[in-house]
Amino acid sequence: MPDAPEYPSSHHLLGEKRVLVTAAAGAGIGFATARRCAEEGADVVISDKHEGRLKDAAAQISELAEEYPLAIPCDVTNEDDVQRMFAQAEEGEPLDVVVNNAGLGLTKDLVDMTDDEWNAVLDVTLTATMRCTREALRRMIPRGRGVIVNNSSVIGWRAQAGQAAYAAAKAGVMALTRAAAMEGAPHGVRVNAVAPSLAIHPFLSKVMPEEDLERLVELEAFKRSAETWEVANAIVFLASDYSSYMTGEVISVSSQHP
Repeated sequence: MPDAPEYPSSHHLLGEKRVLVTAAAGAGIGFATARRCAEEGADVVISDKHEGRLKDAAAQISELAEEYPLAIPCDVTNEDDVQRMFAQAEEGEPLDVVVNNAGLGLTKDLVDMTDDEWNAVLDVTLTATMRCTREALRRMIPRGRGVIVNNSSVIGWRAQAGQAAYAAAKAGVMALTRAAAMEGAPHGVRVNAVAPSLAIHPFLSKVMPEEDLERLVELEAFKRSAETWEVANAIVFLASDYSSYMTGEVISVSSQHP
């Protein structure tokens, strides 16, 4: 089983860019993305519903940047909060990149699922991504530039028992990404997504049984989960000028067998 590669050094791919990352607190893909963006020279703005974790995340990122990053508490299921987040994030300088990372998992068979559980997953994972994508487009289209990167999942393509709500939401994120890309393209705005397979972190371990995670690891070609920063690397690429001819794409960040 191959070991994870060494942590990458900076290539300054996002120098002079202002980047907003939602759901950026804690130890998941969002925080890894915010950290990698900062390491790549971006002026990073982070947001999260959990104010305590958000403050801790900002403190960690401040060690990589020249100044303390702007940290905005926001519940992305609330339109007023989303409007306030974008307004604060763009005080003094417009956003070049928006990374929509918020998502809510649920492992439950459809026959046992309630409407409230279904709606909660779709509201956080799909509708909140729509809210933030919509607001980003409203601001980026008049400027004639901007990049949006959404976090989807390979579960949007693949069948897995107990994942109906999450799979439907992530498949929706893929479709939303493609449609938004066609709306943004005439105005110089790019919209893409990543679709990770498995990137184990403490929050994921809290919502999925250990035996399920072990089984999923066995499906990976490398027989290991991705590091969260490996997913973040793909997001950095899509956020950078190196992906300038890409829009409406969903990049699989996976070593999983079909």
